Amino acid sequence: MRGTEDCSDFMNSSKFCMDEVCFEGVSGENIQKLKTLNQVIFPINYPERVYNDILACGEISQIAHLRGKVVGGISCRLENTPEGPILYIITLGVLAPYRNLGLGSKLLDTCLDTIRTCLPEVGRARLHVQVSNEDAIRFYLKHGFVILETVRNYYIKVKPRDAVLLESKLN
Repeated sequence: MRGTEDCSDFMNSSKFCMDEVCFEGVSGENIQKLKTLNQVIFPINYPERVYNDILACGEISQIAHLRGKVVGGISCRLENTPEGPILYIITLGVLAPYRNLGLGSKLLDTCLDTIRTCLPEVGRARLHVQVSNEDAIRFYLKHGFVILETVRNYYIKVKPRDAVLLESKLN
């Protein structure tokens, strides 16, 4: 985990004291924190194989800490496609009391900047969002993603089952 002296460049929000927010790459030592966060935020219980994919992605996936508490995270995997490798964002979530304060944007920016720097061959980022999650769809559109399509019956255990597929070009 970064020391607080290294974190001031990550937060510019006046809602936080800059030295209180840190981002930590997901690893075997802290994957349980991400699992717990995801269980609190999302209606989907992700299987162990998903967390293995996240670990295989290295420090591209991040956990946000504020005042010693895990308050958000982004988890990703790399996928090979006929068009080349892509970054698939599995989850991006911030605990409700900390939303709309810039943490989600910083998590996304940190992740995408890391990909651009460390894996420039990855040309696109993709993710699915439940069609009813208008706030998340607006968030991603604001960050340069575009809607590619609506995928019918994408989700099995949550309603509505449909999702929008969003994509952002990274290069």
